[in-house]
Amino acid sequence: MDGSGHSHVKYSNGVREDLNVTVVNGDVTDKKQKSCARLRSCIPLVYRQELKQLVKLAGPVIISQMMVFMISFVSTVFCGHLGKIELASVALSIAVVNVTGVSIGSGLSLTCDTLISQTYGSGNLKRVGVILQRGVLILLMACFPCWAVLINTEPLLLAVQQSPEIASLSQLYVKVFMPALPASFMYQLQVRYLQNQGIIWPQVITGVIVNILNAVINYVFLFVLDLGVAGSAAANSISQYFLAGILFIYICGRGLHKATWSGWSLDCLQEWGPFIRLAIPSMLMLCLEWWMFEIGGFLSGVISETELAAQSIIYQMAVIAYMFPLGFSAAASVRVGNALGAGNVGQAQLSCKVTIVSSFTVGVFVGFSFTIARHVVGYIFTKELDIIERVGDVMLVFGFMHLPDAVAGVAGGALRGAGKQLIGALCNLVGYYCIGFPIGVSLMFAAKMGIVGLWTGLCICVLMQAIFFVTFLCKLDWNKASEEARVRAGVQLKEEKQTRRKRSESQSWTSPVIGSQNCDLNSAFHEPASGNRPQHRVERSKNEEEHSQNLLPIQLKSEAVEKFTVMFHMK
Repeated sequence: MDGSGHSHVKYSNGVREDLNVTVVNGDVTDKKQKSCARLRSCIPLVYRQELKQLVKLAGPVIISQMMVFMISFVSTVFCGHLGKIELASVALSIAVVNVTGVSIGSGLSLTCDTLISQTYGSGNLKRVGVILQRGVLILLMACFPCWAVLINTEPLLLAVQQSPEIASLSQLYVKVFMPALPASFMYQLQVRYLQNQGIIWPQVITGVIVNILNAVINYVFLFVLDLGVAGSAAANSISQYFLAGILFIYICGRGLHKATWSGWSLDCLQEWGPFIRLAIPSMLMLCLEWWMFEIGGFLSGVISETELAAQSIIYQMAVIAYMFPLGFSAAASVRVGNALGAGNVGQAQLSCKVTIVSSFTVGVFVGFSFTIARHVVGYIFTKELDIIERVGDVMLVFGFMHLPDAVAGVAGGALRGAGKQLIGALCNLVGYYCIGFPIGVSLMFAAKMGIVGLWTGLCICVLMQAIFFVTFLCKLDWNKASEEARVRAGVQLKEEKQTRRKRSESQSWTSPVIGSQNCDLNSAFHEPASGNRPQHRVERSKNEEEHSQNLLPIQLKSEAVEKFTVMFHMK
């Protein structure tokens, strides 16, 4: 040992088993580092770099979406301490709000996954602000039909044979929540606005703050002020305004809007047709899938309370599990849209491949974990053994289902980035309502398999969807998708205008010749710029004009003369 406190060690050639390292000529190489280096060498560098960018996007998205989900989840937990009727009413109310309100706004905001991502990638930043303004107006107008349905919640629930007391409390909850619907829509739009620019962490920070406030408000309203179900709805409404308001203040305070916002413009009143043509398929792509799981809850309630309770637990776990592919789906739409807007087709294909492979890997891990823990998951929510056993039966099916569901979800994100929402909407319509739902209902009631049959039908559906989406992306004309993206971003139009301007300038330079009909273009482009052209060229041009229509007969005649001459010489 020297004075610095470090001991000098001399190694001989060979292997030191006690240190678990390989020693060759005095060089010590850790076996674990070797194995990691060998693993990294199996993955190309571009794939590793792309995976790193995707994780940077997907990780915060998973957290932010989890924070949004926790707001309604916390409200349900607090109301569970009020009584069974209150718990059932709040759970049913949240389902109604999600189906007829939140899902609509979330689906319409998915249009930004195409328009904003592609426009931002093209570099036409000020157009991003115009798209945001257009989205604000359209989403605010979408609140009115949603309100028309929500205000009639009680009659609708009574029509589907729900308890009058539960229907009345559900109507109370929905009426208190209705004013918060615009705030929920605006928050979703702000999230898409930031997310498609690669800005993720403000949503995470906002979600954490609001979840803390939501828990405090729920406690005060339910246990201090004793407001019951109305207090839970009020807490949820206030939390929605906190979400939208705090995120808006954060955007303005940090100046995140300066690069893309140039103030309100009348341009936002134009091009509503292209926006809506993307918005409706985007909404259907999300809602058709969302509504199917909500319908499953209603159908399970027809069988028994045990089936309904088990379905509710499985649905909550399915939402939590889907957060992982949801994050990669958002990352896929951002990366693919940005690349197509920039005209980088190779990057778009690379992002699509890496996200699908990543979702497959994560799906295997999550599905395997749920399969192993299928008999334990139920204890998180209840102590009823029959419910826990039923949850375990369904979790075995869900473990296999999650893998294709993850792949289909991420492939759907790539479709949104490429502007192919209509394909996704049609696939969801056919898959869920023409294949999965009929099979699931048949197994559920005719085969008497209960909710196991329902989830089996959904498993078949998502498996077919995953195969179709991946096949479609493999066959997609990415060059054409890039051209369409640049047209949406306004870049292609600018380039066409510049090309037309250059052509008009070149035509004006040769206008004395080109202005005449049936002119010789080859001679026209060789004319001098001056109007004082040589007289013999003008006469030649006039002669060519007079004989242009007789050009074909002259050619035929000359060919006949040539043939006759050849025959004459042969003779």
